[in-house]
Amino acid sequence: MPTAVLTDRERAAVQAYLRLLGSVRAAFDGPPGPRPPVVPPAALAEAEQALSAAGLAGNEEEFFRLLRSWCPGA
Repeated sequence: MPTAVLTDRERAAVQAYLRLLGSVRAAFDGPPGPRPPVVPPAALAEAEQALSAAGLAGNEEEFFRLLRSWCPGA
């Protein structure tokens, strides 16, 4: 499988997404039951800004291709 070389902005977008994903996963690691919204607004804003700066906003297919190539299994 070829390895993608990400730009700094693409890498920042992937890293912001992974931090956001980690926040969501941590919120659901507790016991079952109702949960309040748990995504910190700052984490969501960071991910949105990073995606936009990398030109990936609205281009999910390209973003997830980069994510899979840089961080398999995410």
